[in-house]
Amino acid sequence: MAATIRDVALRAGVSVATVSRALNQSGPVREDTRRRVVEAVTELQYRPNNAARSLITRRTGMFGVLLPDLHGEFFSELIRGLDEAAQAHGYHLLLSSSHDLAEELEAALHGMQGRVDGLVVMAPRLSAEKLDALLPRNTPVVLLNSPHVATSVYNLRIDNRGGARAIVTHLISHGHRRIAMITGPAGNHDAEERVAGYRDALADAGIACSSALEIEGNFRTSGGYRATGVILGLEDRPTAIFASNDAMALGALSALRDAGVGVPDDMALAGFDDLSSTQYSIPPLSSVHVSISELGARAIAGLSDVVTNGSPTAERHEILHATAVLRRSCGCSGREANGKA
Repeated sequence: MAATIRDVALRAGVSVATVSRALNQSGPVREDTRRRVVEAVTELQYRPNNAARSLITRRTGMFGVLLPDLHGEFFSELIRGLDEAAQAHGYHLLLSSSHDLAEELEAALHGMQGRVDGLVVMAPRLSAEKLDALLPRNTPVVLLNSPHVATSVYNLRIDNRGGARAIVTHLISHGHRRIAMITGPAGNHDAEERVAGYRDALADAGIACSSALEIEGNFRTSGGYRATGVILGLEDRPTAIFASNDAMALGALSALRDAGVGVPDDMALAGFDDLSSTQYSIPPLSSVHVSISELGARAIAGLSDVVTNGSPTAERHEILHATAVLRRSCGCSGREANGKA
């Protein structure tokens, strides 16, 4: 039979209350007493009852994480950053996917209520109003790459607009004037910001925007492949493609190869996210570098801070810098390749 806290108290020669204070660090305990408690816990292989402990400390030791998807290298890297940081801060993760659906997000939030000390939420396809209505008011929240909401939360996001502007500006510096963009799905906050950055770069160079050159994708390889087929069918074919994430850029690279279009000689190509696999594509893919694991780690660090020190009195914003990483797919070579714009 598993040891109980009473067994530990008996072995250490102290009261149950003293064992509780020693384990939870919730009150004064003499050092020699604490040592006897620890020795008793080790000898008896005592495992605290987390449910009972949470009633005392009002902490569960869990953070809830709600992501729009769990598929692909981006989310794998994000989860790695979240998980490593959570362990470092003494927390475990309860993970769920909303599949970009408001009702799924609402159900997951309801299911996690009372089971977590805080939430990391990524919901780029929900409007600020809808997201604000769904967020719990009594649980600390960190938003990732989501629209700004009226509720006082910690909002952490990537500089999508600045990163897209930088990589498209670089394509223009190679002499490209007709640049197509494979956008993300309609209504996605990240996708909209990257489109804005693409248009900013064109406007900076005095190039007129054309809706015919903005082909909708789905942030997946299949979407990039399909959209590239549309681009190649345009009467006045572009000379460069900017895909708003690397998965679609890799799909575009495959479609160009299948069509016999050389990269970068016939068509320059760039993506966004700088996934680790992109440096091994043929040719290596130019992209916008974002430290995805750092995004997850910062979210946990911020959430831990809010849980420990109390909710912020005003909405807090933090933006992760994004930089263009130049490889051969955009036409860079030699010393220029593998550098940053």
